Amino acid sequence: MRKISWRLIPFIALLYFAAFIDRVNVGFAAPQMNHALGFSPYVYGLGAGIFFLSYCLFEVPSNLVLHKVGGRLWIGRIMITWAVLAGAMALIHTPLSFYSLRFLLGAAEAGFFPGIVYYLTGWAPAAHRARLIGLFMTAIPLSTAFGAPISSFILSLNGVFGIAGWRWLFLLETVPSLALGCATLIWLHDRPEQASWLTTEEKAWLTRTLADERANRPAHAGALVRALINPRVLTLGVCYFGAEIGLYGVILWLPQILQNVGVSSANIGWAIAGPYALAAVVMVVWCRHSDRTRERVWHIAIASAVACAGLAASACAPHSAVLSLAAITLGVVGTLAILPVFWTLPTALLDGAAAAGGIALINALGNIGGFAGPFVVGWIKDRTGSYAPGLLVIAGCVLMTGIIALILGHDSKAEYGEDVAQAAPALAAKPG
Repeated sequence: MRKISWRLIPFIALLYFAAFIDRVNVGFAAPQMNHALGFSPYVYGLGAGIFFLSYCLFEVPSNLVLHKVGGRLWIGRIMITWAVLAGAMALIHTPLSFYSLRFLLGAAEAGFFPGIVYYLTGWAPAAHRARLIGLFMTAIPLSTAFGAPISSFILSLNGVFGIAGWRWLFLLETVPSLALGCATLIWLHDRPEQASWLTTEEKAWLTRTLADERANRPAHAGALVRALINPRVLTLGVCYFGAEIGLYGVILWLPQILQNVGVSSANIGWAIAGPYALAAVVMVVWCRHSDRTRERVWHIAIASAVACAGLAASACAPHSAVLSLAAITLGVVGTLAILPVFWTLPTALLDGAAAAGGIALINALGNIGGFAGPFVVGWIKDRTGSYAPGLLVIAGCVLMTGIIALILGHDSKAEYGEDVAQAAPALAAKPG
């Protein structure tokens, strides 16, 4: 598992790092872009969120293709396609071109995140899954922590060679995605049996362990159609919806929220970096604790309560940059701590084509929240002139995630393929 962690996780985290920057850099471009093109909060919120509608529409078909052709080829295709479209964002001039390119970008990227989660189920036994998914998903806060200052610097190139700073942002930040898409075709392997960097004994152990876990999953897990209409799968999608509203409702508006409370344009990137760097650390610690205790739903519920408290508090501090940033930090940390632990729930329930389709469906339903969050904040800001009511709505949705997780519960036997009470002594005996 140490070999697998070092070989796969840094690379796929780098892929997601590049993907997430291309997905959310519109938030950093927004102050300049909206002013230059005359976009209202409503227009921006709709354009920022419409990405997620096409993303949701093509999510399940994309993951089913990945199941057929393999992760190496399909993930590489996704990255190269979205890199081209992300760079084309530099060409927008009207609301229609903004909406169109964001919609196409969502369609191109559809299937990437659930594809990676599904891909990891073929390499990571349940006992290691939360920490590996957590390490991979640190790309979300780290891409913002590092990407925010970089984006601020690129925006300062405003006027160089007669090109606006926000156009430079889209042009330059698409280059890593394009390069990594090509590298994916060389670096990744579809299955452990193909990995020359594992010994014969290591391949045999991993294959046997994963097969034993699959044998203990519910009978419906092998049927794609039944998995897609399974009430638990659909409820997990609703559960994830709340977390995604919290994630994107904040990140795509945060530069403008901070600007509104008095943070200067030059300092916004650094102000955003701190909360997301802290969130990266908490994500790793929290998911390792979840793996060690073999507990999932209370880890989700506690994180959602923390996120709700932080986001609600940020709505109550609209005129203080320090208090607002501190409260948003709490909200960001709590929201991001939910994500890697949440993804252990569907991966314990599903297998094979059902896993590919079910994980994609859960992500698709959840990512409707990626549309709803930015749109609701923009719509409310247009009508009230304040971000506070929108932040309160987002806080309530994140809390809903924790409540649903507690109601759903967690089938430890299905996840680990053994009785938790019997497995606990063996787990405690292992170093780390």
